[in-house]
Amino acid sequence: MTKYKSPNKIPHNVAQYILVTAAYWAFTLTDGALRMLILLHFHSLGYAPLQLATLFLLYEICGIVTNMTGGWLGSRVGLNRLLILGLSLQIMALLTLSFLKQAWPLAFVVPFVVAVQGLSGMAKDLTKMSAKSTIKLIVPQDQNSRLFKWVALLTGSKNTLKAAGFFLGGLLLSQLGFSRALWLMAGLLILILVPSCLFLSPSLGQIKARITLKNLFSKSRSLNLLSTARFFLFGARDIWFVVALPLFLSDQMGLSFADVGGLMALWVMGYGFVQTLAPLVIRKSPDGQSSEITANKIWIFLLTLLPFVMVIFLKRDFPPPLVILIGLSLFGLVFAVNSSLHSYLILAMTPKAHVALNVGFYYSANAAGRLVGTLLSGLIYQFGGLEACLIGSGIMLGMALIFSNLISPAATD
Repeated sequence: MTKYKSPNKIPHNVAQYILVTAAYWAFTLTDGALRMLILLHFHSLGYAPLQLATLFLLYEICGIVTNMTGGWLGSRVGLNRLLILGLSLQIMALLTLSFLKQAWPLAFVVPFVVAVQGLSGMAKDLTKMSAKSTIKLIVPQDQNSRLFKWVALLTGSKNTLKAAGFFLGGLLLSQLGFSRALWLMAGLLILILVPSCLFLSPSLGQIKARITLKNLFSKSRSLNLLSTARFFLFGARDIWFVVALPLFLSDQMGLSFADVGGLMALWVMGYGFVQTLAPLVIRKSPDGQSSEITANKIWIFLLTLLPFVMVIFLKRDFPPPLVILIGLSLFGLVFAVNSSLHSYLILAMTPKAHVALNVGFYYSANAAGRLVGTLLSGLIYQFGGLEACLIGSGIMLGMALIFSNLISPAATD
């Protein structure tokens, strides 16, 4: 007798992905809130832009290392165990940071916050790698259109929640204060950690073959070019978005902490929404790569123009708030399509057998770009202002354009 199977039963791998995505969403909310909390709290204490940038350096450095070694570790122990480790490290970082006291000397405060941010950086990239690698494993090999939609949905929803985190960070800082806000966020993650430990399968993404150190680096020319373009793409965003823009909004436009967090939240939310719609405006190709690679070249060219156009308008004495708000909106729209294309292409161009390794290598380049962009954001803004940051952004986007034009379809056998 054939055993009856419920038509409504969710396949095991899909159920696992739903759990991973839910945990990733919760983590992303606290990650965005933590960044805004630290930025605004220490700015209110009188920290200079370059000092603020240094607080995030180990966060990005740990992201580089974590993505490289995390791809190897995920292949050995399973992607979902990496997710649980990421949640645990973020809870530890939040609770540790809550013990910070204003009376502590500056010489101790800075390394303390930098070290805690390092933990948070490791946590973020472990969770991101788990979620984005998992989707490659559950979508059939020949369904590239479906893969693009699912990647776009995951990436877009993540950024929408990160936006909510920006707003939440500014709001919690003004309403609860620094320490209580951190306790609340740690409690949220504990609520997610428990079901993750109970129900996530530890075997997803494991590779039984022996993996050596040289396997951590991509052997594909196309993946290396895409990773290099990703480095410059995210460096170009963060060079004016991470430190320079929030401080400009606060100091030059007179916005409150909650207003700065709210505006940044609206931008990232809109950016995330556009990412989910990217598959609708990109022509699909039978091999899942050709048309998408061509589209990436067009959209990165458009993005490269925007920072320079904003500088021209600022030089011609157009109202800075108007230029920044309109430019920020256009930049977010075009950047979102570029980011969504990148997130899809890294999965479309890599074999399933090496997805954790290649995604880890790719996102280590992403983290390296954020590291350079964050440092330059504080350094250039302190000595040259927002216009200089925009010029730096345009130069980095020009580099991303050069490497994007060298990419060709990669074999995925």
